[in-house]
Amino acid sequence: MELNGKLADAFNDQITLELQASTVYRQLAIEMDVLSLPGIAGWFRAQAAEELEHAEKFATHMTDRGAHPTIGDITAPALSVSSVSAAFEASLGHEKKVSESIRDLYRLAHNEGDIDSVPLLNWFIEEQVEEEATVGGILDRVKMINNDGNGLLRLDGELSAR
Repeated sequence: MELNGKLADAFNDQITLELQASTVYRQLAIEMDVLSLPGIAGWFRAQAAEELEHAEKFATHMTDRGAHPTIGDITAPALSVSSVSAAFEASLGHEKKVSESIRDLYRLAHNEGDIDSVPLLNWFIEEQVEEEATVGGILDRVKMINNDGNGLLRLDGELSAR
């Protein structure tokens, strides 16, 4: 089944959102580099790369179904964080935005009767549950640390293993 109309437009919007998410994560990596936390910065860089893969999954799905993927205007929010907690709060907020967008795509696919998109969207729904849980768990740990230097350095070391 060819992908077109409202759903193709929504997939293009999602591609742009995934690329925007990558940019957000790149900026958060820079912010952690500024705070001399290379492990956390590396974790954010890995997240940025993963968001690029997500955009590619949508683009591939579209081309496989005869649609033309396009990238819209990418506007990353201005981010300047002064703490690890603020960085992960920004991360979680953006993941929630992406999750809701995926759920909207799922609803639209069902409304349009496009069952061919459902397997892809199911994968993304599961991925977003995992992403929010991961970021939320890290944020909980950051809050427990409460800017304790030893705790931050330990977390930095743990996240560098990603």
